Amino acid sequence: MGGYSSEYKISLTSGNVVFESLDKTKYNAFRIHIFKDKWVYVDTNNDEYPVDKNDFSVTVNGSKTTFDCVFNAIHGTPGEDGLMQGYFELLNMPQTSCNMYQAGVTFNKRDCLSVLKPYGIKTAESYFVNKGDVINEDDIIAKVGLPCFVKANKAGSSFGVSKAHTKADLQPSIDVAFKEDDEIIIESFLDGTEVSVGVITYRGEVKVLPITEIVSENDFFDYEAKYLGKSQEITPRPTNKRARIPSKCACKKGLSGFKNERF
Repeated sequence: MGGYSSEYKISLTSGNVVFESLDKTKYNAFRIHIFKDKWVYVDTNNDEYPVDKNDFSVTVNGSKTTFDCVFNAIHGTPGEDGLMQGYFELLNMPQTSCNMYQAGVTFNKRDCLSVLKPYGIKTAESYFVNKGDVINEDDIIAKVGLPCFVKANKAGSSFGVSKAHTKADLQPSIDVAFKEDDEIIIESFLDGTEVSVGVITYRGEVKVLPITEIVSENDFFDYEAKYLGKSQEITPRPTNKRARIPSKCACKKGLSGFKNERF
């Protein structure tokens, strides 16, 4: 849990939920905090012990502990973009998310769209900008229209996401996105029902979990709506053809483990 991005606090919350939820009669769980400046095991007294990155082990009072499996609860880099997946693959250590390539593709919005489009999966119209590019608001509006969403290409939890209603909103929104990543994606606004879907690979079969309908009190499903109670999450929502889309997306992207899709 933890991570290198703005999402680290959310990750710590997620990781602690997993830690507290695990059956202590079956699992001997360790909380591992991963930050840019340190990787540490945090015990029940909040004392910290360094992680040996050579084999992802910890030593406490002269006793070395290695792990059978890792529950990856990191939001953002390095837990969602393939870095941790590649590390654990090199160690031949099982972990709960997909492999390195699929993580890298799905965390990168631009790459993910390029994978999905050939299979007829409908996506919003998009416009890409790299840091240093000349910004032409007229070209952006001609491509995606208004309102539109400006997003960091590689970030999550609504960090670096703004809804631009007017041409004057574009540059401030772009500045916000560039604080999270050197690449941004600007997408057309889709007016419809927003849903969130969990998908898990269980015994070799892709299973779609009950669909949650999201009703935000804010202009969109932003950080406040996601994490501070500014939304209603209705589970399950009435079943329709959307239930087939997450399974198709997961299969086409070659995903394994658990994952979440939003539409």
